[in-house]
Amino acid sequence: MKPAERRLRREIPALRRHLTMSTVLALAGAGLVLGQAELLAGLLADGFAGRGRWTGPLVALGTVLALRALLAWARGALAQRAAAATKRDLRDRLTAHLRDTGPRRLAAGRHGETATLLTRGLDALDPYLTGYLPTMAATAVVPLVVVVRLGLADWTSALIVVITLPLIPVFGALVGLHTARHTARQWRLLARLGGHFLDVVAGLPTLRAFGRERHQTRVVREMADAHRRATMRTLRVAFLSSLVLETVATLSVALVAVPVGLRLLDGALDLRTALIVLFLAPEAYLPLRAAGAAFHDSAEGIAVAERVFTLLDDTDGAGGADDTDGADGKNATDPAAAPAARLLVRAPAPVPAPVPEARTARLVLDGVTVHHPDRTEPALADVSLTVHPGEHLALVGPSGAGKSTLLALLLGFVAPGAGRVLVDGTDLAALDPDAWLAQVAWVPQRPHLFATSVADNIRLGRPDATDAEVRAAARAACADGFIAALPQGYDTVLGEHGAGLSAGQRQRTALARAFLKDAPVLLLDEPTAHLDPESEAAVTRATAELMRGRTAIVVAHRTGLLPHADRILTVRAGTVEPAPSRPAAAGLGGLVRS
Repeated sequence: MKPAERRLRREIPALRRHLTMSTVLALAGAGLVLGQAELLAGLLADGFAGRGRWTGPLVALGTVLALRALLAWARGALAQRAAAATKRDLRDRLTAHLRDTGPRRLAAGRHGETATLLTRGLDALDPYLTGYLPTMAATAVVPLVVVVRLGLADWTSALIVVITLPLIPVFGALVGLHTARHTARQWRLLARLGGHFLDVVAGLPTLRAFGRERHQTRVVREMADAHRRATMRTLRVAFLSSLVLETVATLSVALVAVPVGLRLLDGALDLRTALIVLFLAPEAYLPLRAAGAAFHDSAEGIAVAERVFTLLDDTDGAGGADDTDGADGKNATDPAAAPAARLLVRAPAPVPAPVPEARTARLVLDGVTVHHPDRTEPALADVSLTVHPGEHLALVGPSGAGKSTLLALLLGFVAPGAGRVLVDGTDLAALDPDAWLAQVAWVPQRPHLFATSVADNIRLGRPDATDAEVRAAARAACADGFIAALPQGYDTVLGEHGAGLSAGQRQRTALARAFLKDAPVLLLDEPTAHLDPESEAAVTRATAELMRGRTAIVVAHRTGLLPHADRILTVRAGTVEPAPSRPAAAGLGGLVRS
């Protein structure tokens, strides 16, 4: 048994109940097999002997057959329920793990592979849960019961069965090892194909712009062909295994049947006993043969379970610091993409401390150092900083200097390796994450918009907001004009990632979210980057209005927002120092543009 199988049975309550019920049903089924063999052998023996008592035995035999059919139905129904419960449990655990993963780290993963795992991947567990496990329960019970009854009827036949029974699992294991390798490779190719295909679809406009769409068509075709070849190799091995197991089982039954027939002809064995042995001998091998066939059907499900537990055991992905800063957070996504994101802290307090009122709280970085696993140099090195209530702080500096990492610290998406982040004297690691994030509005450089209506995208921070409040927030963000010009206005459904809106319009939609949320702490990560002058001017006006009366920290690569800052700091190589002068200085302007 593989570690993933043991862990499934240990950690999934529905699976343990399923195994218990399968064992009980297998024991009942074994009793019915014995009853069927006894009744059928008695009917045939009496028929050859000329004894005409038919009604009672026929009714009893029909009852036994009906009960066997009922047991088969019950076993299938229970297996389906257990499979659904197990997949639901694993999906819930995976989605909870993804929810607890920092948004920046989550954005760095391959979403296509994860989507394949959550959908097609977990569905591959069905053959394992509905076929292999019930068959293994029967394998543990039925052969033992049958051998005991054969021993009472004819000990020599029972001895032959005991000697030949182990041959089936031995040959099955030899072929099964080969099958497991092929199936694991087949699943890896499927996950790779799903992930790459999603990446290609998402990047199709860029591929077309550079004339590379035909090349990617060939790549996807080659990957699909590789998956097809791997699937066919797996099926060939499965068919070979079935041939081997059927051959071994057939020869084993023949080793029982031939001596029984010879002894029957010699008169050393009565007809009723011979028939019981002949009826029961195949039943002893049947569960093992079925288990061998079910193993090949379930091999992909076991590979999927191994991948699921690998993801769940990825402690760096949940509860640890994100490891991607990506050119100062260029790949960071909006926390809306993970609305229930948890703070990634080193040692969360069992009972979260009350969250201070952020509108009057001081934000302090006390000797904070942040290391990312993929970098030798720290992203932030012994940084100390105090932001007073209502203060507007601007961070400038070259890309990759650590500005976005500093914002991620305040959001709780990154845990400091040394030092503390304090909110009015309370360690951020000790606060309730949801309560803290409820008082923070974040406008990233590339906000994430969902494939839903414009109004619902704005309403994301306050789902209970009225239409009037949504429109007021859009007007404050200078977004009302272009929204009104959309085909259905605020009810216009956007495409994935806000397709259908320009960069400036997406940015103003994100600002409208922040206006509607009305949080006392505002974190802005280059809100005017990559915008044309007209869009930049509109976003700058809206941002300046949004900052009024709030504690605001702005990461700026352009000078438009700097006149609205009370203090300007330069972040360079993980250190923070005061800027040389006010934003009008030519030197500072050059630093911002860098």
